[in-house]
Amino acid sequence: MLFKLNFQKVFYFGTFAKRLVEKMATTQQTSTKQDILEYLLKHSQATAVELANFLDVSPQAIRRHLKDLEMEELVLYSVSEQPSMGRPQHVYHLSRGGRSHLQKNANRLSDGYGEFAVSLLDTLAETVGRDQVKSILRKQWERKAQEYHERVGNGSLQERVANLIELRKAEGFMAEFHAVESDASGAERFIFVEHTCAISDVAESFPSVCGHELEMFAAILPDCTVERTHWLIHGEHRCGYLVEKS
Repeated sequence: MLFKLNFQKVFYFGTFAKRLVEKMATTQQTSTKQDILEYLLKHSQATAVELANFLDVSPQAIRRHLKDLEMEELVLYSVSEQPSMGRPQHVYHLSRGGRSHLQKNANRLSDGYGEFAVSLLDTLAETVGRDQVKSILRKQWERKAQEYHERVGNGSLQERVANLIELRKAEGFMAEFHAVESDASGAERFIFVEHTCAISDVAESFPSVCGHELEMFAAILPDCTVERTHWLIHGEHRCGYLVEKS
C-alpha cells in the first residue's frame, strides 16, 4: 500500500512538473515574440541575425518565432540583396496588424474603444457640424493640458519630461525619452518618442487632435520650445518631439 501511495505521488508530481515546464516554455516563447514585435516597432525593421544578437537568442529560434508571427500576420518581410555575399536576406517589419496588436496591449482598454470614439465623433459631426466638433476637441485638450501641467510638477526639465512620459504610458502610449547633445547655446534638450498612439483611430479621422497635442506639450512645458520630429499618421513608425529649454 505504501509503495502504491508513493508511486501515485511520484506520478502526480511528474505530471505537475511536466505541465509547469510546458507552461514556462510557452511563456518564454510569448515573451520572446513580444520582444521581437517591440524591437521592430522601435527600430522599424531588422534581420533575424540583428534580432538574435539584440535578444541573445539563437538565429534558428528567432526564425521560428518570426515564422509564427508571419503566420499570425503580425510581421511582414522584404527581400534585400547583400552585395558582399550575393545572397538575399529577409528584412522584417511590423504589419498593420502587428502595430494594432501592440497598441491593444499598451492601452489596456477594450479593443473597440478607438472605433467607438471615432463613431461618436462622426455622429457629433453629423449632428452639430465638424467645426463644432473641432471646438469641442480643442476644449478637451485645454483641460488635459491643465491636468498634465499640475501632475508634471515644477522640477527640472528632465524630471518633468520623465513625469510626462509616465502619464502618457498610463494612457496607453508606448513612450520613452532620452537626452540629446546640447546645441551651441548650451540649452538642455530631450527627445521623447511615442512608438504607439492610443488615439490613432481618432487622429486618422480628425487629424486636428495631433495639432492640439503639440500645443498641449508646449503649454505643459512653458519654458521650452517643443518641435515635432516624427509623425505616425504621415507614415513614419513613431511620433517624436524635440524639447529644448528656451
